[in-house]
Amino acid sequence: MATHKDAVKRHRQSLARRLRNRHYRTMVRNRIKAVREAVASGDVDAAQKALREATSVLHRVASKGIIHRNNAGRRISRLNAAVKKLALGL
Repeated sequence: MATHKDAVKRHRQSLARRLRNRHYRTMVRNRIKAVREAVASGDVDAAQKALREATSVLHRVASKGIIHRNNAGRRISRLNAAVKKLALGL
């Protein structure tokens, strides 16, 4: 455990950030899972709605630096491709 006053504060801050980041990562995973489930069920409207929500959350999390912006872009691209493929009936 840290002994200096500033090190103790840094530790407190890192714990708070860890909890916040875990919350955002869980939120991202749940939104992505909702899109994948909608695509698997074949429901185009639900998939498009879930994609909008997932895209919004991914952009927000990337802007906060919780995931890298390229990571967010790649996930959005793959989800978008899956929903388009479903919508076109391929």
